[in-house]
Amino acid sequence: MTKQVQQLDRVIIRFAGDSGDGMQLTGDRFTAGTAEFGNDLSTLPNFPAEIRAPAGTLPGVSSFQLHFADHDILTPGDAPNVLVAMNPAALKANLGDLPRGADIIANTDEFTKRNLQKVGYDVSPLEDDSLSEWRVHAVPLTSLTVKALEGFDLSKKDAERSKNMFALGLLSWLYHRPTEHTITFLEQKFAKKPEIAKANIAAFQAGWNYGETTESFSVSYEIKPAKLPPGVYRNISGNQALAYGLIAAGVQSKLPLFLGSYPITPASDILHELSKHKRFGIRTFQAEDEIAGVGAALGAAFGGALGVTTTSGPGVALKAETIGLAVMTELPLILVDVQRAGPSTGMPTKTEQTDLLMAMFGRNGESPVPIVAPSTPSDCFDAAIEAARIAVKYRTPVYLLSDGYLANGSEPWRLPEISDLPDISTEFATVTDEEFLPYKRDAETLARPWAIPGTAGLEHRIGGIEKADGSGNISYDPNNHDRMVRLRQAKIDGIDVPDLEVDDPEGDARVLVLGWGSTFGPIAAAVRRIRKAGGKVAQAHLRHLNPLPANTGDVLKSYDKVLLPEINLGQLALLLRARFLVDIISYNRVRGLPFKAEELAGVIQDVIDSD
Repeated sequence: MTKQVQQLDRVIIRFAGDSGDGMQLTGDRFTAGTAEFGNDLSTLPNFPAEIRAPAGTLPGVSSFQLHFADHDILTPGDAPNVLVAMNPAALKANLGDLPRGADIIANTDEFTKRNLQKVGYDVSPLEDDSLSEWRVHAVPLTSLTVKALEGFDLSKKDAERSKNMFALGLLSWLYHRPTEHTITFLEQKFAKKPEIAKANIAAFQAGWNYGETTESFSVSYEIKPAKLPPGVYRNISGNQALAYGLIAAGVQSKLPLFLGSYPITPASDILHELSKHKRFGIRTFQAEDEIAGVGAALGAAFGGALGVTTTSGPGVALKAETIGLAVMTELPLILVDVQRAGPSTGMPTKTEQTDLLMAMFGRNGESPVPIVAPSTPSDCFDAAIEAARIAVKYRTPVYLLSDGYLANGSEPWRLPEISDLPDISTEFATVTDEEFLPYKRDAETLARPWAIPGTAGLEHRIGGIEKADGSGNISYDPNNHDRMVRLRQAKIDGIDVPDLEVDDPEGDARVLVLGWGSTFGPIAAAVRRIRKAGGKVAQAHLRHLNPLPANTGDVLKSYDKVLLPEINLGQLALLLRARFLVDIISYNRVRGLPFKAEELAGVIQDVIDSD
């Protein structure tokens, strides 16, 4: 039977199952094949915080959404075209996101009476008419996998574990994904367990063959490669990109990079990645707690290294005193905060933008710190280099505000030319005929000298007590304290940052949509929709949150209305209202999830219509 091949311009697939079903691995491998094929893509992993949530329950559902297309895309997509549901809990947890007419591939083997009861189904939705508005493909994924692996020396339970590879093979056939990359991956992953490797490959190939031979799928789909700017691309997550950016920053600054960190979701992968790259002069230290991690990083900075510490919200709270010490000692330090839902432990695997005010003001005394926020997973690379540039040039700790959506999400990244990376090298203090003054400032940057401890002639005091201007001696003089406070603030205010760029094609929009951090993709996608429908709207996105670009006030005041979506209760809006006396229109959601483009498009249209 010859099957029809239908051309599509884009598809959104969501793999969903129990947290032990391997949905993140399945999604990751499908993404790798999609990146290899050349589509543009964006992903949204979503998983429980528990290491092993109760099997078959709604809190235990893990999902991975992938949006891929033959053109430039900006988000993981609002609603899946295809849901792969490995059990009833996965179906029930995700059905509300599925548009009518979408495909559901359901693993019928798991729709047992017990599993149905766990999530409140009296009757299987596969057997009544409740799913009549969707195209349901009932596939016994588990039993088909076990059948395919009968010739292997595996228990039934071990064979069942490969059902995610069967599903991956089926979806790879359905969307014409290359298979070589996955086979090679499985061979490498299970190199020490060749029987397991062969079994997973067999399950993967069985899924492909099932799609090819079954009458359940009469149509397969083809999405052509995207026309992206020429270059070498790889798929990359935000945490990977950030780690690579830190490595590049170490090389470009000509400084050894030291990471002092304590594992915390969702920042731990940066520690894991950096620990693999010792050949670039990277030293990683897994500390006993958050305070020790930042203390070691600041100590490394004092010793002449590029000091970095990585964490999330609860860890930032613990590191606050040492960040204040870095402000007082005026040493370069990068604090990476991969934001997550709070307060307290909150929802560790869910995303938010709720640490901005803490980054701005979460220390005692007047202790200003620059803040840089990446906008996409791949932008984390450039943002890390920019944070390092500021830290080294101005001798200051710098906050780098990523978040869980950027950290775990992925997209194609065009590898930069090494020659295009900025030179952010600096010079250490040297002995001269003049008296060494550790707090004598550079006339342009107001940065103090960076003196390597142990250098004869450059001995100086260090610590958290207020310093005398110039000499750095301990000082309790009121006028000196006032001067030093103002100098530290002036140093941050004087950091050179690019002007805020505005995307306003015709120059006659009356509404500006402003964003920061990970809201870039959903905002840009929503703006596209408005413009496609004939609406006029401008867009601008802030990378530097402290100091703000010099033209920020002028940009805000040049539009009748400014809409600012944030995944918090209006933190940046609060700062902008206070600073520029502009009536910002806030749109705020704190659901642990990124905005949807359709949602923001509706909000933007409402603001335009109310003008």
